[in-house]
Amino acid sequence: MIQAIPKPVSFDQFMAWYPENSGHRYELHNGEIVEMPKPIGKHSEVAGFLAESLFVEIARLQLPYFIPKECIVKVNESGYEPDIIVLNRQTISLDTRWEKESTITRSQSAELVIEIVSTNWSNDYALKLEDYEAFGIEEYWICDYLGLGGRRYIDTPKQPTFSVYRLDAAGTYQCRQFRGQERIESTIFPELQLSLAQIPAMLQA
Repeated sequence: MIQAIPKPVSFDQFMAWYPENSGHRYELHNGEIVEMPKPIGKHSEVAGFLAESLFVEIARLQLPYFIPKECIVKVNESGYEPDIIVLNRQTISLDTRWEKESTITRSQSAELVIEIVSTNWSNDYALKLEDYEAFGIEEYWICDYLGLGGRRYIDTPKQPTFSVYRLDAAGTYQCRQFRGQERIESTIFPELQLSLAQIPAMLQA
């Protein structure tokens, strides 16, 4: 049985509370512990496909990046566990919580964060988007392979959409969206050959 703790919860309390070897995932959203759906089925397949594509590109170009199995991004009193995060080997050593907690507290530790949209799509398009922008994540991808997001984010009619957010000189996200066979354009991976049409799970939907 997981011990309850009072609200609001500090990040340190959240990390001390987080149950080991749990079959569930948890995040801290502005001081509130939220149980997150564990990636299964197509969601897990898409995550694996994207991570594999990035692994290949990292190895091909011998980039100083790696993709950890687990990582928590600390933003004030929130803690997010992205579906995929690309970390920089050259800067991660300066992040004091990484070795013991797999947690980053500096935006310089991360090159890219990817969230794969599920039924709780508003977290990806609103809450996390705002916090990743304020934190300073250089590039943030939202892979909405089923077109679940609100119309204000992916337009009408809703359709599968890959949104790439990139920080501009003022520290504000600028968004470009890609659909179908359009090649996703990334500053972090400028030579990456990837489109929504390549995602196996989407083709089987």
